[in-house]
Amino acid sequence: MSIRIALADDHKVLRHGLSEAFANEADMDVVGQAENGHEIIELARKLNPDIIIMDIAMPGLNGIEATRQIVK
Repeated sequence: MSIRIALADDHKVLRHGLSEAFANEADMDVVGQAENGHEIIELARKLNPDIIIMDIAMPGLNGIEATRQIVK
């Protein structure tokens, strides 16, 4: 069983790099990527990942508030 990971960061290059790093791990799958807090909330509801790697400083809705809303 794989660990399902979602990535949230406004920098595409960083998201891509993390996704590539996890692609080399047999027991980890990146199931979604978001560039802002609003997108990651929607992805979390839709995909129900095991782990979300969240940038705290994103435009619009920051990672701290997005985390609060996801947990709630």
